[in-house]
Amino acid sequence: MEEFPPPWTRVLPSSLRRARVYRQHHGRLPPRGEPRTFTEKLHRRITRDRRPLLAPTCDKLAMKDAFAARAHGLLRVPETYWAGTDVAELAGVDLPDRWVLKPNHSCRRVLVGEGRPDVADLAARTAGWVAERYWRKSEEWAYRCARPGLLVEEHVGEPGQSPADLKVLVFDGVPRLVGVHTGRHGEHRARLYTAGWEPLPWTWGYPPGPDAPRPPDLPELLEAAAAAAAGFDMLRVDLYRHAGQLWAGELTPYPGAGLSRLEPDLDALLGGWWTLPAEVARGRPRRGAV
Repeated sequence: MEEFPPPWTRVLPSSLRRARVYRQHHGRLPPRGEPRTFTEKLHRRITRDRRPLLAPTCDKLAMKDAFAARAHGLLRVPETYWAGTDVAELAGVDLPDRWVLKPNHSCRRVLVGEGRPDVADLAARTAGWVAERYWRKSEEWAYRCARPGLLVEEHVGEPGQSPADLKVLVFDGVPRLVGVHTGRHGEHRARLYTAGWEPLPWTWGYPPGPDAPRPPDLPELLEAAAAAAAGFDMLRVDLYRHAGQLWAGELTPYPGAGLSRLEPDLDALLGGWWTLPAEVARGRPRRGAV
């Protein structure tokens, strides 16, 4: 995997670093004036938006609390078996047959384990995870607010498999788009649908996935996503369906780190649904900006 951001960019100021990486991925510089498309608005949120509202969204333990508080009774939140900074503590934790270990303050790292862990092996495999300052790599401010650490949680899905990832984009409390992502740990594919489950011709840059039948619990799915995203102008709510139940995944304020190359019509459509706060849209840095 290509290192992100490229090492040579780290001597540049944060705003210039993000602008150059944006151009590398999208083939153009971000606008200096008011952004219009979804990727332009994501860039503006990443570089300028420092509202306290966003701070907990990249802290996985805080996400669980948010799901439990906002969508209580609408979905199940995976149980947390342990949280800390030293995996040696897991030697004394009674874990189930399957579990998942991940960092609390970053993404793209996950280990699936079974039964009692070999803590020496886990320590070797997770070396550097707690100390990693992911926010410096991604420039995504909310990760800077997350508590460094690790957590072990309930495994969702059948052994050796991951259920389809249902990514719901919610704008001002209204679910607008559902992405069905399959093969996330192998051949990643995606199929996009409206909130009414009408198929859309775009794929968010992934190969097209298989057609997915309209979920019988689609109203409940959309209700859970809207509840979890309450109060946000835009938030992606990631959910799973397993054993006839909806499960909480993650809250995502920066889909694709703002660097996914969307089809132009999709980029424009999503941008039209998203109304940024006026002071963010104008490009004025928020108090506490870094």
